[in-house]
Amino acid sequence: MKAIIVEDEIPAKEELEYIIQTHSKIDIVATFEDGLDVLKFLQAEEVDAIFLDINIPSLDGMLLASNISKFAKKPYIIFTTAYKEHAAQAFELEAFDYILKPYEEKRIAAMLAKLEASFKKESGGEEEITTEVTRRINLRKNENIIVTDVNDIYYAEASEKVTLVYTKTDEYMMPMSISDFHDKLPQDTFFRCHRSYTVNLSKIHEIVPWFNHTYLVRLKDIKAEIPVSRSKAKAFRQIMHL
Repeated sequence: MKAIIVEDEIPAKEELEYIIQTHSKIDIVATFEDGLDVLKFLQAEEVDAIFLDINIPSLDGMLLASNISKFAKKPYIIFTTAYKEHAAQAFELEAFDYILKPYEEKRIAAMLAKLEASFKKESGGEEEITTEVTRRINLRKNENIIVTDVNDIYYAEASEKVTLVYTKTDEYMMPMSISDFHDKLPQDTFFRCHRSYTVNLSKIHEIVPWFNHTYLVRLKDIKAEIPVSRSKAKAFRQIMHL
């Protein structure tokens, strides 16, 4: 796995390179201090991952990432920054992770293990790559971006202008409407059962008839009751063969 580091502070660059070399088999093929130099390099070379600072000369990290996101073959982007306020924008650019300075070696080591595992899965052939891309989604927790298998999602719930996403063990916040979030999910697995809810059909454990021909859905492993609205009840019955 080949990667580059984009960082204009020499101590931070050397520390990050040391952590990567210590905790992974990733090959750092080049380091850069200037955003435009990175774009020139990527016109001739391909890399699998970019460790990218935001505050860099000529072309800042966010603009650089925006350009890279349009590549046919997109490398993983891991932002490394002292600024928390760019996390939402990084999320929109589908960054693999968002690492805050000063670096925590344990935190980066865990991210590197996940990065190498994702790369290994996606390197198994064209068919596997297509499947894996559709199965991963970036979820946001505090200032971190968590790369998650969509099948780990049990349901999502609208909450004012954001969407709350629930897995077996955790809760995440997506800065978007539930309609936009639902559109990111596999439509054969997730059902928009209510204007405020979408549910993973594979996680349904019990279906409870409710008033006015509606239903309550109970899920495996977690204590949650998800409503199926009257307008969605007919489609739900067909999908669940009721």
